[in-house]
Amino acid sequence: MISRRTAICLAAIGLSTAASIGSVSAADYPTRPVKWVVGYPPGGATDIIARLIGQRLSERLGQQFVIENKPGAGNNIATESVINAEPDGYTLLLVNPANYINATLYANLKFNLVRDLAPIAAFNRVPNVMTVNKDVPAKTPAEFIALVKASPGKVNLASSGNGTSVHLSGEMFMAMSGAKMQHVPYRGAAPAITDLLGGQVQLIFDNMPSILQHVRAGSVRALAVTSTTRSPLLPEVPVLADTIPGYEASALFGVGAPKNTPKEVIAKLNKEINEILAEPAIKARLTELGGEPLIGPPEAFGKMIVAETEKWKKVIEEAKIEKVQ
Repeated sequence: MISRRTAICLAAIGLSTAASIGSVSAADYPTRPVKWVVGYPPGGATDIIARLIGQRLSERLGQQFVIENKPGAGNNIATESVINAEPDGYTLLLVNPANYINATLYANLKFNLVRDLAPIAAFNRVPNVMTVNKDVPAKTPAEFIALVKASPGKVNLASSGNGTSVHLSGEMFMAMSGAKMQHVPYRGAAPAITDLLGGQVQLIFDNMPSILQHVRAGSVRALAVTSTTRSPLLPEVPVLADTIPGYEASALFGVGAPKNTPKEVIAKLNKEINEILAEPAIKARLTELGGEPLIGPPEAFGKMIVAETEKWKKVIEEAKIEKVQ
């Protein structure tokens, strides 16, 4: 028979060996391809960011970071699939504005983003652009607010769909300025911009990447950006917070994993991603996509996720936007 002391020693050796194996596997991570889930089809800004950083991770870590596009249910299908995955570092989620908004917009989610997702790293913040049809006489946000208040019911606010950051940026503007407009949702940004160009709608708070070419072409007029600082892509355009103190509505992107993913794996990914974000070519590309890189620890991104979720919850509740069942 094995004595009690021998049993305790063997158990201790076993625990030590398990810990050693665990640390070795974290040090060797990844030993096989990593699946990176994106809740939108290929080609959009969210997908482009994932592929940009995923390619560099593949090159640096010697394993493929494979982008898996899983659209549907406003990004919730992708999010739920990652949250329910094995927490081993081999399934990641491209975190985007829909995640923060959906936490309040959807009534029956089977997950809680803040509770169930382990933050790894933030990538960048992309502002929306307060953009008007070129025939709108207002040249500044203050002039536009005055125009709307003087023309009740005559100004239309376009968006890329109910509950999108484009929509909620407009709702926040109306709530904070007192300028009430008629919201006109579209199935995506492209048809909304078409009607903005045609004058059927007067205003949109569109994402920087999709509206920028039209602003530069002079076919629409940018009145403000929704970030707290001016964008290097539109340096002459003021921030909306200059007119409406406290206004901020940028699109925050990053990457997360299922909760209980080993801290060593998260730390390794965070370090690699921060180094990638500091590379001149990556920094330049992210700036072209609308926002300079955000470099920081996982905890900083976690705090950003909480703040974004709370911010959009307040907007949804104040605007009395009907929840999706």
